[in-house]
Amino acid sequence: MKNKMTKIHVAAFYHFAKLDDCQDMQSRLLKECLSEDVLGTLLLAEEGINGTIAGTPRGVSNVLAYIRSDPRLLNLVHKDSYAVHPPFLRMKVRLKKEIVTMGVPSINPNHIGGTYVKPDDWNNLISDPDVIVVDCRNDYEVEIGTFPNAVDPHTTSFREFPEWVKKNSDMFRDKKIAMFCTGGIRCEKSTAYMKAQGYGDVFHLEGGILKYLETISEEKSLWEGECFVFDERVSVGHGLKIGPYDLCHACRHTIVEEDKASLFYVQGISCQKCHGKISEKRKERFAERQKQMELAKVRGEVHLGTKAVDCLK
Repeated sequence: MKNKMTKIHVAAFYHFAKLDDCQDMQSRLLKECLSEDVLGTLLLAEEGINGTIAGTPRGVSNVLAYIRSDPRLLNLVHKDSYAVHPPFLRMKVRLKKEIVTMGVPSINPNHIGGTYVKPDDWNNLISDPDVIVVDCRNDYEVEIGTFPNAVDPHTTSFREFPEWVKKNSDMFRDKKIAMFCTGGIRCEKSTAYMKAQGYGDVFHLEGGILKYLETISEEKSLWEGECFVFDERVSVGHGLKIGPYDLCHACRHTIVEEDKASLFYVQGISCQKCHGKISEKRKERFAERQKQMELAKVRGEVHLGTKAVDCLK
């Protein structure tokens, strides 16, 4: 990504489609992104594509057009936002078993799923006392923002979600179920799973929190806090403005400037949330990584930790 860029276009998207040739697509997609100076992460699986990319508006537009040139991905919908600093440091195109891992291979959102609810209609739905609202994200995401009265499953991985549903089945009896997540993809599978378990009235926020924050004005919004995002921005708020959070690169939990004053905060190594929970061996590894990052900064370089371009299986 060129240093002279002043307006960085960020596009997030996913699409479920049968991609039997995803292994062949991997190298072609990587080549296209590099040719357009676009960075980010793309996940490919036989069930579809999931990713976030960033670059110049023209570069991102060209990559999206290239993806949609595949008839199976023609109807792919993306969400736009913008960043001042590059939200990604490299381009990765990875092959996965699932584009969002729930660990229930039999679930296919193309065959079964919840009812989409537009952001404009979401407030009315979740304000209904007969509706149980479920946040389908992990605990470190929920802790910085969610909708009022939403149930937090306290999961650390989406793989834990099906088991949580089974243990809390009484919660959903005779209730309408409204589910939400960051961009919508986890809800594609969570609502499909709920429907497969026999729950009838299952809904999910179309486009996820990101589309809601983009669409609904702050005055009318019911969202409280910030929305965690999986890139260098860390969080966004209403209007998709970049939030106040940084990331502890040891435990990946969010921190703010005041947290850095803690005696337990050591840049790149620990924070008050993970102090005492990390092995000495891992601390040594984190310390070496931090050292290399600081040396790279002195040289005017960016330390990526791994190759600037990944094409991994």
